[in-house]
Amino acid sequence: MLAGGSATASAEPEVGCGWQFMSNATTLNIAFPDANATYWVLPYALAGDDRIELSGWYPYARYMSLNTYGTNFDTVDTLRDNQIAPEPGSGNPFADPAATGLPAAQRRWHATVTTGAADHTRNEISALPTGAGAQRVPVGFLIIRVYVPDDPRSAAGGVPLPEVSLTRAGRTASVPTCTTPFDPATVTAGPLGAAATTAFDKVIAGAASGAFPGNVPEATFVNPASTAGLFPNGDNKYVGAGLTYQPGRIVVVRGRAPSYPDTRAGTPPTEPGTDVRYWSMCQNDMVSPYPVVACAADFQTAVDESGYYTYVVAVPGEVPAHAAADPTVTVLPWGSTGVAKKVLFLRHMLPSAQFYPQSVQASQAAGADPATTMGEYYPRATYCSADTYRSGGWRACFGG
Repeated sequence: MLAGGSATASAEPEVGCGWQFMSNATTLNIAFPDANATYWVLPYALAGDDRIELSGWYPYARYMSLNTYGTNFDTVDTLRDNQIAPEPGSGNPFADPAATGLPAAQRRWHATVTTGAADHTRNEISALPTGAGAQRVPVGFLIIRVYVPDDPRSAAGGVPLPEVSLTRAGRTASVPTCTTPFDPATVTAGPLGAAATTAFDKVIAGAASGAFPGNVPEATFVNPASTAGLFPNGDNKYVGAGLTYQPGRIVVVRGRAPSYPDTRAGTPPTEPGTDVRYWSMCQNDMVSPYPVVACAADFQTAVDESGYYTYVVAVPGEVPAHAAADPTVTVLPWGSTGVAKKVLFLRHMLPSAQFYPQSVQASQAAGADPATTMGEYYPRATYCSADTYRSGGWRACFGG
């Protein structure tokens, strides 16, 4: 953890190492992450005029952002890629299409984590929670996210993680990037680790259970009551559907797919005319630590000639053969049948002004029913017997 405090001006800031934790679908898989994103976490404890300086590189990827969170794991502030002005001599590929092919040396940016109000036009992000019950001394987490790197072998998008420095009482110290691979046992071992794990589980469990009240029908996508406490991304909104496993029963989901910039195919993230920056459908376990089972991102999702997707969610032995072979169907694994409760999430990231009225964001801003506001982009889900699908395909599952 980066530590501030009341040391004299002549003392060096207390520093550890930067980006202590990495989270994705295989490492520290917690709080419903997206399987096509990687998250690096920098815990901090700041006071007074302390600040964290970040010097980084725009990744070769679909999306990148900085987010700060309080100890309740709710968002404090978000500074996304296209809001971060480049350093002199560099270009921002998320704001300027001409910068898409620039080498890393010309993709530099600098940002500041401040304990006061942040001015995003100056590349500032705030660490100070506001509202009732907010702590006076900013203690929390800085997370950098990278979605869909151009090279799937490079989670960080072909560039190093941002360089970090801590300034306290007028003195600045560089913070080395952690070199020891993350080991969950180092966090959970011993009495302190056990207490931390219990506290973490309590916050996440409370947030997850409160997200979908018990009176919500299963296999029906609704707006969560709240995503607070689940490290939400300020640029994403979600609709979710609770599910329960029964032998021989599958889930079928059907809806229209928004358009997106296929950056893996060479389209720049600034491509005009696309509906959203990113979208995905993810299957998750509704049990601590609330991991993702699997996701199908926009570029991994099959669509038919009308632009509609069809998902089949099932355990491997219960996937109808012609569903698995259908090029217009995407199969998502159920995951362990030992976990009784699951939740499917549809994410929409950064909808365009034209698409906004049909986005998840619009339904939540209006407090409306997404089944009404999203129109053909609403994901209609149903339970269906595997035998019914085998005999009549997805149409039979919807009564067709």
